[in-house]
Amino acid sequence: MSNIFPFRCQVKLARLHAMNLILLHNDDFFTEDRVKLTDRRRQHLLSTQQVEVGKRLRVGKLNGKLGEGLVTRIDAESLELRIELTQHPPPPLAVTLLLALPRPKMLKRILQSISSLGVKQLYLINSYRVEKSFWGSPLLRAEKLDEQLLLGLEQARDTILPHVHLRQRFKPFVEDELPDLAKDTRALVAHPVAEPGEAFQPGESITLAIGPEGGFIPYEIEKLQECGFTAISLGERILRVETAVPVLLSRMMAD
Repeated sequence: MSNIFPFRCQVKLARLHAMNLILLHNDDFFTEDRVKLTDRRRQHLLSTQQVEVGKRLRVGKLNGKLGEGLVTRIDAESLELRIELTQHPPPPLAVTLLLALPRPKMLKRILQSISSLGVKQLYLINSYRVEKSFWGSPLLRAEKLDEQLLLGLEQARDTILPHVHLRQRFKPFVEDELPDLAKDTRALVAHPVAEPGEAFQPGESITLAIGPEGGFIPYEIEKLQECGFTAISLGERILRVETAVPVLLSRMMAD
């Protein structure tokens, strides 16, 4: 039992240090090159990183460039930085992800993962095995989705916020939108009983569909195949969705 507590402390510290980038918003700027932080970012910098005036930090403007921030002032309510943004964010992953809506607790972790891995287009779709109650989760509100996506950007030192599209009806989405969405891409659907997929080419444009726990039902696989999707598997092991998503996406990342 004594070894469990140090491990828990390490996990907690790892989470506290996950802000590898200070993301700046338009409202933070009070001049062209100066920002004032008053929220959780200020608290993180003071309590976790213990910054002082004169400290240089890695910063980035949301949906803009990356750069460096110099701490110029700290008081009881705010922390001010003078910034210089000169670098472009990392290139996005050339993947459009279709994900059967998972349970809310799992969705939080998945949103952070896909954001940190560079996915910029996410479609949360319905499936026979998706519980109807999931669609009523407060997590699907735009501000709640963005909250998790921003955590992924801070982790990966990226600034470009992913777009999340909600599609609550499977058949209309597959028949009316998906053909154009998947056009000129390699369309793949993860399916436990399929053959393992071939190697991915760096930079290859991919539309990837991942089902719920238990996978898509045969009807849904057939509808996806009618749109040109090829079923692939990750081998004999059956993985949870929150594990399968980063495993598949990591295989698609360019070297």
